Amino acid sequence: MSRQRSSRRLQAIPLTVCLLVAGGATAAETLVVRGGVVHTLAGPPIADGVVVIESGKIRAVGPAATTPVPPGAQQLQAAVVTPGLVDAHSVVGLSGYLNQPQDQDQLDPVEAIQPELRALDAYNPQERLIEWLRGFGVTTIHTGHAPGALVSGQTMVVKLSGNTVEEAVLRPTAMVAVTLGDAARAQGPDAEKKSPGTRSKAVAMLRSELVKAQEYLRKRSLADESKRPDTDLRLEALAKVLAREWPLLVTADRAHDIASALRLADEFQIRIVLDSAAESYLLVDRIKAAGVPVIVHPTMRRAGGGGETENISFETAATLDKAGIPIALQSGYESYVPKTRVVLFEAGLAAAHGLSFADALAAITIDAARIVGVADRVGSLEVGKDGDAALFDGDPFEYTTHCTGVVIDGRVMNTDPR
Repeated sequence: MSRQRSSRRLQAIPLTVCLLVAGGATAAETLVVRGGVVHTLAGPPIADGVVVIESGKIRAVGPAATTPVPPGAQQLQAAVVTPGLVDAHSVVGLSGYLNQPQDQDQLDPVEAIQPELRALDAYNPQERLIEWLRGFGVTTIHTGHAPGALVSGQTMVVKLSGNTVEEAVLRPTAMVAVTLGDAARAQGPDAEKKSPGTRSKAVAMLRSELVKAQEYLRKRSLADESKRPDTDLRLEALAKVLAREWPLLVTADRAHDIASALRLADEFQIRIVLDSAAESYLLVDRIKAAGVPVIVHPTMRRAGGGGETENISFETAATLDKAGIPIALQSGYESYVPKTRVVLFEAGLAAAHGLSFADALAAITIDAARIVGVADRVGSLEVGKDGDAALFDGDPFEYTTHCTGVVIDGRVMNTDPR
């Protein structure tokens, strides 16, 4: 379906919250969100549109003039309404805003390969960064173990709501996080005594673990139960990768590391999602032929004067999108306070460097939801999907625009302009 570019100059409509007391429905049951422009991401933008949410699910979307509004519904109104934003790669909830050891659970440096580590067991739904991100319209994040080890652990997808991880979770395991390149190599004073020390050793170690998982799967299917292996959590996780249930999320920036990831995917017939991929524009044809999506590095990430991201470009997202490669944008991992970027701003900068308004918005809504496996629930304003929406007082990508309201599962989370 073709996407239509939205006007950058939108008349601001103040956010209004009102409770209509007529009729039988209560505010907790029904919410009506009305926008001067409603970007559904399932079709063209709707001028003067409404989204009707009942019991947490979207029940109707359309022009205000022709879409019935249930009596007794709570109403929100803004200049622009979009689906709740989806951050395609974050470590929020494992990495905390205090930047202290006690709230930094995104990376365990003890071992190079730990696919058995579950983000589910470390996620803190009370982390203050969750509220902060939500204030900018972010309602869903793909979060978990960070780059920095050959296999750092599992990722998950959560809503930015709920008091417990069980209330927040959409997918308890989404991917297994892998890093290829300098960040995966042993570091520190005893680095020479640890592995991997080189790129070839890193790939060999990963290949070896996948071969072990293949043998584990073979033995587990033996008819003689006495010959089946005991449960091995590490191999269980990699077995799901081999079964194509979970993709590898491969963080790689150099072109030759990206090529290594593509070779492994082809060798073991596994699914991968490329992450960061600073030099992906050098391998556009290979990435497209492999059918691999890319969660593009944060547009505002800086190379720091060199290293693996010295060839980073503001135009990476636009280049890959133009080639027909599925992309999403991310906040990524920051080692310094405030520990996270905001995908809304990442998309705005990508739109300023070649990505169309519609494609930039899709990269932080429906396209991000598809890549992380939750497009059946979030990412667009469609009947039957979760009632998640972000409200703005102007063009979402304009620096002076405020997010004036956030709705998750039909509940108004905040109406303080940010």
